[in-house]
Amino acid sequence: MALGFVFFINPYKFAPGGVYGIAIVIHHVTKPFVDNFLPHGLPIGLTALSMDIPLTIIGSRILGPRFGVKTVVGFVSTAIFVDALQNLWGDKPLVPNDPLLSAIFGGVLVGIGLVLVFRSRATSGGTDIVASILEKYTKMPIGQLLMYVDSTIAMLTLIAFKDWSIPLYSMIIIFITGRVIDITLEGFDYNKAIFIISDKHEQIRDIILNTLDRGGTIIPARGMYYNREKNIIYTVVGRREVEVLKSHISKIDPEAFITIFEAKEILGKGFKSLIPSEHMR
Repeated sequence: MALGFVFFINPYKFAPGGVYGIAIVIHHVTKPFVDNFLPHGLPIGLTALSMDIPLTIIGSRILGPRFGVKTVVGFVSTAIFVDALQNLWGDKPLVPNDPLLSAIFGGVLVGIGLVLVFRSRATSGGTDIVASILEKYTKMPIGQLLMYVDSTIAMLTLIAFKDWSIPLYSMIIIFITGRVIDITLEGFDYNKAIFIISDKHEQIRDIILNTLDRGGTIIPARGMYYNREKNIIYTVVGRREVEVLKSHISKIDPEAFITIFEAKEILGKGFKSLIPSEHMR
């Protein structure tokens, strides 16, 4: 997260939500006034930390003790890394004159950082707490509230810097960060889930078991049109095996009805373990 903020986001004054978005705005707005005694401006990490601590205390009072030690360690260490990097690097962009590329890579790095936080069963603090408090009183979905809060912070840059491009790039970062979190937590899965309806389900079953070395489930069903008993085969195969299976089915039963769809995440025997890795050690 610190790499994303210091090298890609802060130099272009982007504010992709959260306490770090506010801290970046404060850092650039106040820099002319503190330049004499703080050459690097107000420290972004320390400014964010000064908001994280009271938000965590307020959140614990309103929502209960859901913010554990890992959350505190997370936002304190992020602040330390951001300020340490900024003192070494300053406000210059790693990629000069390319705000779009910087927005993309900044969003990717912050997203990966947040995934590491979430995988350790912690939260990032900050606006997550604000959204959780609003959820308690409004009953709106927390994801929607978080988007509203972060978008509002992004729009602060328009007031602060009078430049429409900055909040628009900030929105891009918010979107990319969210997509990186979703994709990384769910994982890239190149498997396909398939439903097959055929009167020759036993022959297709043999192909799945013996040729593809895969398993599956036969589900009893009833056809709507003729009201006849049918069997549906449900199976999951690799992307390359889909064409092999389709080729065999076309020879066995050209009248078969097949539905193929993306399987985002598959847990269980033969695929990804259902037991988290920390419990397997």
